[in-house]
Amino acid sequence: MLYDATDGTREALAKEKVTAYIGFDPTASSLHVGNLLPIMALARLQRFGHSPIALVGGGTGMIGDPSGKSQERTLMSIDEIDANSRAIRSQLERFLDFEQQPNAARMMNNADWLRRIGLLEFLRDTGKHFTVNYMLAKESVKRRLGGDEGISFTEFSYLLLQAHDFLHLHDAVGCTLQMGGSDQWGNIVAGSDLIRKVRGAKANGLVLPLVTTAAGSKFGKTEAGTVWLDRERTSPFKFYQFWLNTDDRDVTKYLKFFTWLDRAMIDALEKTVTEAPEKREAQRTLARELTSMLHGAGELDRAERASKVLFGGSLADATVEDILMVFDDVPATELRADELASFPANALVAHAGLAASKGEATRLIKQGGIYLNDRRVTDERSAVTVADAIGGRVIVLRKGQRDRRVVRIVS
Repeated sequence: MLYDATDGTREALAKEKVTAYIGFDPTASSLHVGNLLPIMALARLQRFGHSPIALVGGGTGMIGDPSGKSQERTLMSIDEIDANSRAIRSQLERFLDFEQQPNAARMMNNADWLRRIGLLEFLRDTGKHFTVNYMLAKESVKRRLGGDEGISFTEFSYLLLQAHDFLHLHDAVGCTLQMGGSDQWGNIVAGSDLIRKVRGAKANGLVLPLVTTAAGSKFGKTEAGTVWLDRERTSPFKFYQFWLNTDDRDVTKYLKFFTWLDRAMIDALEKTVTEAPEKREAQRTLARELTSMLHGAGELDRAERASKVLFGGSLADATVEDILMVFDDVPATELRADELASFPANALVAHAGLAASKGEATRLIKQGGIYLNDRRVTDERSAVTVADAIGGRVIVLRKGQRDRRVVRIVS
């Protein structure tokens, strides 16, 4: 998990109890799997007796960090930032212990001090310690200056604000270590430099590798979009599936990054990737560990039951909730129970959109290509009733192996 660190970081962590922080950008009401590596870094520090701080950027979020960005971000309102900041804590509580003493995790918000500071005071006490040459040399700034968009003074000043955060936390709670992704190196070192200049004290920085996939795609992105930690944005089932679909080339690295499994267990799982890749034991373990950690054992059980439905299990054994979870992105239609009685099989297939017409539906049924709750339909005129629905509420129609439609029975 270590990409780089300032001189003295290793010794400090070995010899003393360190207070360390990582900043989280409140650009959304949920963190995502791209935030998991820094979250796990704080959690590991806490397990070894150090004190973690999760700093929500309620103040810096008003500006926007240029690191890793090719263009200026859209500025959010203060109300949006504050609402997002509040939503993040419940997700962090799944990984960090905010009660454990004496090194309970703390969540702080830099809005508490940055929104109160005056411009002239900030320029005098922080800005004067940085030359423009120093700031221009930072990789995040150089990259933007070389692009078509350039960089605004707003985002150019972000480095100073982050450095000021480190100084404030150093003074207020004795924080001596800032961590983040490797793209944050310049901002973190700036904070260490500021503490050295104005307090004559030693403060360290440690950066983590940026998580990538062997296939070259962006980690945490799927065809459906970002994988969020909020269950309302990404269901536990889809979260489980994301990890289950991990590439063989990535799974050992992710087991080391994101789980609490010991080295012997990870080595054994790595061996299964080579010797029996078709079993996907390493991916299944990764999915189980992460889903249980974030969503709990109950949601893990549901996700695994639903996964069996998706990959060949009997729909008859599934609950209505499992069916709706697995097929929540499948086109769906609704019918009242009394309406269903007037739809023979071919009419229902056409109504659900699995065929363009009753005639086409009839042809597909005669060819043996239509299934109702995984049972082949053999008579195009056969009546479909509520008794055919799973739990009396859901019918799953399938054409071939993959093309499905869901019919929901409503009162």
